[in-house]
Amino acid sequence: MTAESGKPLVIGISSRALFDLEVENTIFEEHGVAEYKEHQREKEKEILQPGTAFYLIEHFLKLNDLDPGKPLVEIVVMSRNSPETAIRVLHSLEHYKFDISRMAFAGGSSLHSYLDAYEVDLFLSRALDDVQSAIDNGIPAAVICDPPKGYNPVKDQIRIAFDGDSVLFSDESEAIFKEKGLKEFSAHEDAHRDTPLPDGPFAKLLKTLALLQKKIPRNRWPVRIALVTARSSPAHMRVINTLRNWDVDIDEAFFMGGRPKDKVLKAFRAHIFFDDQDVHLGPAAKVVPAGKVPYKSSSAMARWEGKKVALPVVLPAES
Repeated sequence: MTAESGKPLVIGISSRALFDLEVENTIFEEHGVAEYKEHQREKEKEILQPGTAFYLIEHFLKLNDLDPGKPLVEIVVMSRNSPETAIRVLHSLEHYKFDISRMAFAGGSSLHSYLDAYEVDLFLSRALDDVQSAIDNGIPAAVICDPPKGYNPVKDQIRIAFDGDSVLFSDESEAIFKEKGLKEFSAHEDAHRDTPLPDGPFAKLLKTLALLQKKIPRNRWPVRIALVTARSSPAHMRVINTLRNWDVDIDEAFFMGGRPKDKVLKAFRAHIFFDDQDVHLGPAAKVVPAGKVPYKSSSAMARWEGKKVALPVVLPAES
């Protein structure tokens, strides 16, 4: 990864995750390519409104002001549009003064096959198939939810909130909860409290942010990270020991014991929250920008999800 090699953190983001293109997407799905192209031509001088991940990307680009000679972050706009129909996106990038030099316009093709070519470290999109392929190939990725209404972002920091199991950590422990219940889960986690949890799909991203953090004085580092997990005592000890093993310092941690996460996330004012379960994402996405992290296709949790196993009423295990 990036911080050790001097390479910037590369974030690939679809145009629909960056800008509000839902009307245009509906036209494409309901009326086809020809009407969509005509609509984009008619509106190409009209600036697009911010989408769900707009403020996250805006603040990530500001990180490069810390050391203009060595950019910490590079953004790649990735779109299934053709270059012709993407003119409106280009005008909007200029309007918002986003310093983005690399783009990919795939002309209707899926984007996942271009992630390696652009050396993407994080991929955000509205297209589940592209995100699923990224996850299956070891690239942190999330399906961006609809934007929250009335969201008021923090201006001078990036605030990122992560779920634990199946996001920062592997889904092994969550699978134990689903299969054997809370008692067995708690006993397993307590017995393994000194054994680090295996990496999940976003572990690499968190570790990279931690490495970048060490390059900048703590009082100047404008990224604040929170863990918001459904775990509770005694399962919280294994999480704390895992982060210590990774040499990662997070700023805030919330062990919710199965309670809803939305009020904590609203108080934290996250620019993005990553979770794997709709039961938590639904309420959260109404108050902060959020993204769903799908399970790796070969994982135990993907098999459970495929079987549509009913969840227990109480959800104290990690989401």
